[in-house]
Amino acid sequence: MLICSVDSSATPASVCLLEDDKIIAEYYLNTGFTHSQTLMAMLESVLKISGKSADDIELYAVNSGPGSFTGVRIGVSAVKGMAYALEKPCVEVSTLESMAYNLLGNHTIVCACMDARRRQVYHGLFRVDGDTIERLCDDTAIAVDDLLSGLPKDEEIILIGDGAELVDQSTDDPLINLAPPNLRYQRASSVALAAVEKYNRGEVVSPAALMPRYLRLSQAERERNAKINKEQDGAL
Repeated sequence: MLICSVDSSATPASVCLLEDDKIIAEYYLNTGFTHSQTLMAMLESVLKISGKSADDIELYAVNSGPGSFTGVRIGVSAVKGMAYALEKPCVEVSTLESMAYNLLGNHTIVCACMDARRRQVYHGLFRVDGDTIERLCDDTAIAVDDLLSGLPKDEEIILIGDGAELVDQSTDDPLINLAPPNLRYQRASSVALAAVEKYNRGEVVSPAALMPRYLRLSQAERERNAKINKEQDGAL
């Protein structure tokens, strides 16, 4: 089975083709360019250089959040459009869960954290035991101090994600350490590996059902709600 996976949930963007558990092509870009400008060009490039066509793709996978509201929306929309046009199934992957797949082969706890601003992170906790990933908590948005106070004690924990340094700078616990730079950020290849597990469990959705998973309201929505509440308070 040929899987096309996409990540655009933060500043980096990447596209991967995975065929029968083998990564045959991956394009990773971390330049800050707008994903809407680069994502489709990246996909065209990996298809061309690997000798594949869009018709060969049997399953699409995408990091559906959390992450940058704009980035997640671009990635999900791109996959939704391609899968809908070709009538292919899709798999939604948690951005935080996909990052745990960067550390397959290890035996440790992975704390995935993405910067959510205001000393908060989007957070997920996973136990990596060789080729097995076990989720230990639901994805959530949490203050850094609350995250640290709730982490397991007396076990090695590897921090991963663009919020990892923020968490690392807030603790001197010798058991909590940063993942190396080459493994620290989300990649489409890890999205594909996570998608294989989900596909095998039957966790497949139609293109129409594919949706972003933001965890919290966008800044525009928060400001709108605050304005509405203020107007309602003034009318009392």
